[in-house]
This record gives sequence, C-alpha cells and structure tokens, in this order.
Amino acid sequence: MEQHGGSAERDGTAAGPDPDARWLALLMHAAFFLLLGASLTRFLMRHPGEARTPWIIALSITLAVLYLLGPVLGSRPTPRRVAWLGVLVAVWMVLVVLAPSFAWCAVPLFYTGLRILPPRAALALVALLTAFVVAAQLRLATGFDPNLVLAPPAVAAVATAVFVHMQRQAVRQRDLAARQRELIDDLLRTRRELAATERREGTLAERQRLSMEIHDTLAQGLSSQQMLLQAADRTWDADPEAARRHVRTATGIAERNLAEARRFVHDLAPADLAEGGGLEAALHALAARETAQAEGALTVRCHVEGTPYVPLPDRVQSALLRIAQGALANVREHADATAAGLTLTHLGDRVVLDIGDNGRGFTPEPGAPRTTGAVRGHGLPAMRARVHQLGGTLTIESAPGEGTVLSAEIPLTTPQDPT
Repeated sequence: MEQHGGSAERDGTAAGPDPDARWLALLMHAAFFLLLGASLTRFLMRHPGEARTPWIIALSITLAVLYLLGPVLGSRPTPRRVAWLGVLVAVWMVLVVLAPSFAWCAVPLFYTGLRILPPRAALALVALLTAFVVAAQLRLATGFDPNLVLAPPAVAAVATAVFVHMQRQAVRQRDLAARQRELIDDLLRTRRELAATERREGTLAERQRLSMEIHDTLAQGLSSQQMLLQAADRTWDADPEAARRHVRTATGIAERNLAEARRFVHDLAPADLAEGGGLEAALHALAARETAQAEGALTVRCHVEGTPYVPLPDRVQSALLRIAQGALANVREHADATAAGLTLTHLGDRVVLDIGDNGRGFTPEPGAPRTTGAVRGHGLPAMRARVHQLGGTLTIESAPGEGTVLSAEIPLTTPQDPT
C-alpha cells in the first residue's frame, strides 16, 4: 500500500520511495488489521448475542474497508484525502464508544495522521486519539488505575517522537544525496572544463612550437634564398661567376629546407610509424597495446597477408593506421566485443585493411549505400575522408548480434606524394 506517501510531497522532495518508510508503512498496516481483528474477536467472545453486536461487526467492516480505500485516493495530502482521514477517525471513535476494546487501533491511526496532516494538525489529532484511548481504558477498568491514564500518552509520545525522528532522518538523507549529486556533477563539469583547457593549451603550445620551428628554419632559409637570387640577378651580367655562386648557395639552402620540411612531415606522422618499423609493425603494436589496455576484456589480433611489391607510400600507411585506431576505438567504446581482428592484405595494385569484431553490431540506415553507411562513433567521416583522398573505398558490413566488419581498400596505381 502507498496510502502514507504524502510526507515526501509535503517535504518538497522528488526522491524515490524510502525503503525504511515503506517497511514501516507495511508494519503499521499489518498492525492495524491485527489489532482490529483481535478487538473484534475479544468483543465477540466477551459479549456474545448482544444487541449491539451487529453494529460492532458492521462498523469493524466499514473501518477495514475505509482503511483499504486509502491507496485509491493517492499519496498527496489533498482535501479529499484529509476528508477520508476524518471519516476514518470518526468511524473509529463511534466504534470505541460502543466497544472500548477497539481503542488500541489508534496506534496505526497515529502514524496515518502524522503522514498526511501538517505538523500542528497531526499533533492535535494524536492528542484527540490519545484522549479517546484513555477514556476507553478507564471504562474497561474496574477502578481508577494511574497506568491507564499515563500509559496511552506515553505510547503516543514515543510513537510521535520516533516518527518525527525518522522523517527528519529521511529528509537529511535526501538532502545529503542531493548535495552529493551536485558535487559529483560539479566535479565532472570541472574535469571536462579542465580537459578542454588542457587540450586548448596543448594545441596553442604545439602551434607556437611549429611556428617557431618554421620561422627559424624554413622562413629564414626562404628569406636567404630570396636575397641570394636577387643578388645573382643583379650581378648576372656584370659578374657571372659571382651570380653562379649565389645560385649554388641558394640551391644548398633549398636542399636543407627540403630536409627540414620532410622532418616536419615525419614528426607529424603517427608515432608508431615514426619509429621506423612500417605499417605492419605499427598495426601489430596497436593490436598489442589495445589488448593490454583492455585488461582481458578485449583481445585484438593482427594478421598480414601477401607482400607489397613496393613500399607503401607514407600517406597510405598513415591513413590506414589512423583508420585502424579509429575503428578499434569504436569497438572498445561501443561494440561490447571480446575479440577483434586487424587484417592487412597486399593485393599488388591495391592494399586492403579489414577491422572486424564479434560485438553487438548494428542496423545500417535504410537506403544508405554500403560504402557510406552509418557506424558506431564519430570517426567514420574522418575515415571516409582519408580513404577518399587516396581514391579508395570504405565498406561497412554489420547486423545486430553479428558483429561489424569495416574494410578500407586503397589503390596503389595512382601516383602518390612521396612525402
């Protein structure tokens, strides 16, 4: 039953149901019906065949039905629910007047009133119910007994104190949970901002480094070449030998600048390729690194078929390695796969790189061509752009539960930039 869920709304919280409050509510419901049944049984055993017996039975059934109607009215402290509580208490009072043994059903009603009513109204209701319990106990006693006067108020005070304490504890726990969520959100936001700041600072630092390198090497060399060629042009007719010396010097500077430019390109290439082992070694290193980083969750294997007739151009090696890195990143982050494979195939006039996994796969977009279909992650546009720049094709094959295979095919007959 959820008929006593109004306090959470009164506290202004949107938290889910408190497990402790739910168990307490179930306990009070069971206690109410147990006390009601015990009181009715006691009355029937002590007063069989009396004229008021049918009324007692009818009022007991009415009280039970009214109590069961609580969940139908919802958990908010609405006027209709407050009216229901008033009728419930009124029926109980009539029943207590006719049969004082029903007085102890007031304990679950304490709980109900404290859950539904505002604090002052709830305390007033508890005082009223306690007074009825005291009066009923005195009617049943043969003489004056101080315990009958003091015990019901003590029980009511303890029950009210316990409930108020539990309610405040629940509010504190919800507030603490809300503060923890806010702190976690702030921490995550701060980490994202810090990461973005570090990326921006790294980008700016790299740009500054490259600008200084270019200024100190290529720009200075080009400036020297310009001055030497201008000097050669001025002295070409008057002193041909000096002009030729200027041209030879400019040629030497151009050679050094070309070497510097190639060094820049080499430095900007993928680190695995910069180590000098070639694409095959870089793919094997990538597979080993991904397997180690997954710590047993993913095994990546690399296989090479065929032998290239000529060394692959640097652009082709760099593009295929970047495609393998992006595809494995998608596998690691989205596929829930346990195994993946890299297969590099040399076919003479072309080279093919296949990346397959045994993950959950996906359904390509309806009507999308196979070479431009959707795939996990955001790396596909970059992969397609790399392959397109080299005149190749990118193919995606996948189905739900059957894994994914990404295939990049690049022709080698088109002349490539050696740098």
